[in-house]
Amino acid sequence: MHYKPVLYVIGLLLMTLAALMCIPLFTNIIFNTPANQMAFTLSPLITFGFGSFLWWSCKPSFESDVFGLRSREVFLLTNLSWVLVCVFGALPFIFETEISFTDAFFETMSGITTTGSTVLVGLDNMNPGILMWRSVLHWLGGIGFIVMAVAVLPFLKVGGMRLFQSESSDWSEKVMPRSGVIAKRIVQIYLGLSALCALAYYMGGMTAFEAINHSMATLSTGGFSTSDASMAHFENPAIHWTGIIFMLVGSLPFVLLVRFLSGNAEPLWKDCQVRGFLKLIGFVWVSMTTWLVMNSEYGVFEALTLVAFNTTSVISTTGFALTDYSLWGGFAAASFFFLSFIGGCSGSTTGGVKIFRFQLGLRLLNVQLKLLSHPRACFSMQYNGQPITSDIIRSFVGFTFFFLMLTGIMTLLLSLMGLDFITSLTGSVTAIANVGPGLGDIIGPAGNFAPLPDMAKWVLAVGMLMGRLEVITVMVMFTSAYWRR
Repeated sequence: MHYKPVLYVIGLLLMTLAALMCIPLFTNIIFNTPANQMAFTLSPLITFGFGSFLWWSCKPSFESDVFGLRSREVFLLTNLSWVLVCVFGALPFIFETEISFTDAFFETMSGITTTGSTVLVGLDNMNPGILMWRSVLHWLGGIGFIVMAVAVLPFLKVGGMRLFQSESSDWSEKVMPRSGVIAKRIVQIYLGLSALCALAYYMGGMTAFEAINHSMATLSTGGFSTSDASMAHFENPAIHWTGIIFMLVGSLPFVLLVRFLSGNAEPLWKDCQVRGFLKLIGFVWVSMTTWLVMNSEYGVFEALTLVAFNTTSVISTTGFALTDYSLWGGFAAASFFFLSFIGGCSGSTTGGVKIFRFQLGLRLLNVQLKLLSHPRACFSMQYNGQPITSDIIRSFVGFTFFFLMLTGIMTLLLSLMGLDFITSLTGSVTAIANVGPGLGDIIGPAGNFAPLPDMAKWVLAVGMLMGRLEVITVMVMFTSAYWRR
């Protein structure tokens, strides 16, 4: 195992994180807000000092040492970088809000994994620098995961980007050159869409500060808001529909968005998972709106807005809340629980079980049913015009098994800590799927994760990380084969 190149890259990441910590400092200066200067001056200094030490002491002799990392080093780099970014990203919360390290780490992990679960209360009157830092964590985590899903996970044979016909499909022997070009284009589009979302929010009636914060949380499908009431704080339906549109955009594969915005719309419209995702969204909107109109006093447009916003927020794993949908009745609560398992498209900012895995599972089921009737027949499976190979099937089965196993283990652990079954189960699912709110009186859409015991927060934080890194990326490091020479 070559550790120096790994630590060298982590040093660069921490130095970048330190630079981003200056954004909340400038925010407080602009708003002329008194704040604990330790939070916004000492935090970046500590982070930059540690990062520069790693960068200087572990600098490789040749550039090829970094670009020639083997899969074992990339697994270590991926896991260690996310953990250390959360450790140092928690410093502003500790210095400014004076919360415990457990709460600060939980908030940071929730932000960087774009989960959106929070332990902070009183957001409406909170220091603007801290609110901005939460949004920056979201934005950084969103773009970080896109780049990882496009450049790193296919190289590790994890994730679903290998299934799609695009410039990023073939990474064999050309990982770094192609990933560098694609990543640059993705960052440009991510910046442009963030600015467009902020402008739309501002025109809908948000202040400039609220618009910037919510645009970063929307496109990254994160869910942190500047108000305890989340999106219910804003009454203009134009704001709600702006959120719906950009949550949908954040759920699409950014590689295909690059080609779409470059003038080639055909790959986006013909992609199986995009069509499947939009069909699912349309079906959920129509069915649940019809049910809500028939079982409440809402008008059609109001019901459609509430259903479209809340279901899109859950399916895209954003976590914004427009109303407490758990009060709509048992059918709605059950529907939102099952929707929380579903994520957006592979290569997007969303978490959860990506759409392509459900489509792949249906194809496997279809072939299995045919084989029962025709045991000697040979059936081929394709996805987006490409054959579904045995390694893709192994990856699908492994991910599904570990996802369900992890959900069960976390539910049992949370139950052992005295939490009720609904809180334990939905808390586990919302952490692993990076959704945000769960169900029940404690962590529901109108609740908060602050009342949970510290050990429960650590369990959920681990679940957030494992869910964000596609579970197997973390699990592999706990095997003896990984550490064996």
